[in-house]
Amino acid sequence: MIKVGAIFAGQGAQYAGMGLKLINYKAGKETFKEANDVLNMDIEKLCCEGTDEELADTAVTQPAIVTCSIALFRIFQSEAVNITEFGSFNSFDISATAGLSVGEYSALVVSGALTFADALRLVKERGKLMAEAGKINPGTMLAIMGLDDATIKSICEEASSLGIVQPANYNCPGQIVISGQKDAVQKAQELAQKAGAKRCIPLDVSGAFHSPLMRPAEDGLRNALKEISFSKPSIPFIANVTGDYLYDPDEIKEMLALQLTNPIQWEKCVLKMVNDGIETFIEFGPGKVLSGLVRRICQKAKVFNMEGTIGSDQ
Repeated sequence: MIKVGAIFAGQGAQYAGMGLKLINYKAGKETFKEANDVLNMDIEKLCCEGTDEELADTAVTQPAIVTCSIALFRIFQSEAVNITEFGSFNSFDISATAGLSVGEYSALVVSGALTFADALRLVKERGKLMAEAGKINPGTMLAIMGLDDATIKSICEEASSLGIVQPANYNCPGQIVISGQKDAVQKAQELAQKAGAKRCIPLDVSGAFHSPLMRPAEDGLRNALKEISFSKPSIPFIANVTGDYLYDPDEIKEMLALQLTNPIQWEKCVLKMVNDGIETFIEFGPGKVLSGLVRRICQKAKVFNMEGTIGSDQ
């Protein structure tokens, strides 16, 4: 039995038409119907016919990504798809789950800690809260390529004389996203370029996610989480904030709230799985962002992208 890490896409992975292939599978179609009913909106139409501009709205992007991710997992689980290189669903032992940012909610559904319906309710509220926080405390984000963690931290400390700025995503070696107030992020970009950064890429986002500027969203999400029942994961779940396993439902809730104002430790999440003997990863969700990051974190890892395996016709 192959030990597998199931990983789930985060915001930024969305693209127009990302649901088109999924609705051709029974499990995919049923997942969209459930999401439509829970959210009281046509998430299927959004994922199949929505424009890039419509999908960029944080309040709808997050439930859309979670819906596509769970649809892909259910298609995989139903054995409608046979993965030639690794075999069918019964050949796998999903030994751990993790997701990038909003992808944590998909991971928690698969781990058994959270129902799909409750995950949808939470991410819809989460997206709304993050968008509102972005208006209350305006900010931006910047991806920096080619510098190590220590250098980025030092740059942020120096640039913080102009405002809030901190690392937001430790994606993989040499790729870190920073987040904060515009002037401070711009200063950090100048310092990064002087320090020899290969590239600095401004992100098209509605706020300074995973920074203290998201405090209003953290507080609001913590209140929303109190209303939702979580279970102990039946499949181990690795949290973004700590890069380690979490089992206690109350601790999971708190980490989901803290995630909005703290850095995403994605590299640590992947290395935790690798160190525990997982060398095969399957990415669920739109796009191939996580597949690329995992390969850069662990070159010997086998990485499979579920979306890329299914056809447009069933």
